[in-house]
Amino acid sequence: MSAKPEHYDVIRKPLITEKSTLASEANAVVFEVAMDATKPQIKEAVEALFGVDVTGVNTSITKGKVKRFRGQPGRRADVKKAFVTLAEGNSIDVSTGL
Repeated sequence: MSAKPEHYDVIRKPLITEKSTLASEANAVVFEVAMDATKPQIKEAVEALFGVDVTGVNTSITKGKVKRFRGQPGRRADVKKAFVTLAEGNSIDVSTGL
């Protein structure tokens, strides 16, 4: 399976946080994905882009907070995260990027 341009639209960027570092010990990687991306689309995109076997995809939507920008109240964008579990023996080095 080759990487298609739409795969780059599904997966925005890898997320590197304390929680994602803990998830990597359980053979999982965390990505920020498009809000309309489905679990099968995410699985197909990760397998095509990184050449790994995906065993599961869990998603969560983080609602944007209301923060102040230059004194005016503004709202951060909603973010959809995908926790992608990889098959045994597969790994993705997220520090290199896409």
